[in-house]
Amino acid sequence: MTALTEFAAMYRERESLSLRTRLLFTFGAVAALHLAAVVLLLLGTTGGAQPLALGLVVTAYVAGIKHSYDWDHIAAIDNSTRKFVAQHKDPVSVGFAFSLGHSSVVVLAGMLVVAGATLIGQFMEDGTTGNKVLGLIGSGVSGLFLLAMGLFNGSAFFRAAHAYRSVRAGGEVRPEDLEAKGFVARLLAKPLRKVERPRNIYVIGFLFGLGFDTATTIGLLVITTTASLAGVSPLALMALPLAFTAAMTLCDSVNGVAMMKMYRSAIHNPKRKLGFNAVITGISAVSALFIAVITLGGFVNAAFDLEDPLTAWLGSIDLGDAGLLLVGLSVMVWGISAWRGRHVRSAQPI
Repeated sequence: MTALTEFAAMYRERESLSLRTRLLFTFGAVAALHLAAVVLLLLGTTGGAQPLALGLVVTAYVAGIKHSYDWDHIAAIDNSTRKFVAQHKDPVSVGFAFSLGHSSVVVLAGMLVVAGATLIGQFMEDGTTGNKVLGLIGSGVSGLFLLAMGLFNGSAFFRAAHAYRSVRAGGEVRPEDLEAKGFVARLLAKPLRKVERPRNIYVIGFLFGLGFDTATTIGLLVITTTASLAGVSPLALMALPLAFTAAMTLCDSVNGVAMMKMYRSAIHNPKRKLGFNAVITGISAVSALFIAVITLGGFVNAAFDLEDPLTAWLGSIDLGDAGLLLVGLSVMVWGISAWRGRHVRSAQPI
């Protein structure tokens, strides 16, 4: 009990550490996941070469990278980061926490498959009750969370746009003028009260993952490996979900830190980067609302077995590669803002 108390105290003190130290903690944890995957693979293939096992681990790693750029990942991380930065926090671990929660479902599924549990197959098979229930939980939570974050940051976008027009007219702006306030912010204050720290995003990520989209990929990968290579040890098989987790936490952590730096530079220098703040906040808010509509449309269709064309179409939309578009837009806006900032400074008289 004493050890638990000391660990809790240490974790609370983590927030008082410097930004650089917390970054080291976050990416140190990502490195530990990579090391664990490599160690499991090496231990599981001792005594014989298993090139196919290595190939499947690499495949799982690439799948983790690809899944980290799904639009729901990008929108959840970007919008959560925007909220924390607006509250004058430095959320270095938002991407890591979300990704770790999301991939925990994958790891648990992998452990059950390796252990020979047939129950997991019922959850992964389309049309079964278990699959439908978990899918509804995952889509319902993700849709509502993204809707709340989209509305919250949408409110911040309108305030930023108003402040931008005010500055263009010769007025002044303060950092607090860019925070989400008003009716929408008050309406969402209670639902978002539990999301106070980056670590709270872990639970959100876990619930997102219950839809068994990523778990199905890794579960089928593990099952295929088990059927094809009867001699592969359970340790080597468990390297698959860990490799997936390592890749996804790396990419999501980098995305979260990059967005934190973007929002910090915009909010802490409101007069110089006010236009950038408004555009990037608008992109994040619109993307969250867009995905929320699609996700909740699919949720309603599945929950009530509807046959109308609208919700059926919404439920069939695949947002797998669309996150790359969102990343590209954010990088493009940041690049234009940085170029304009340099251009303005160089044009000023010395």
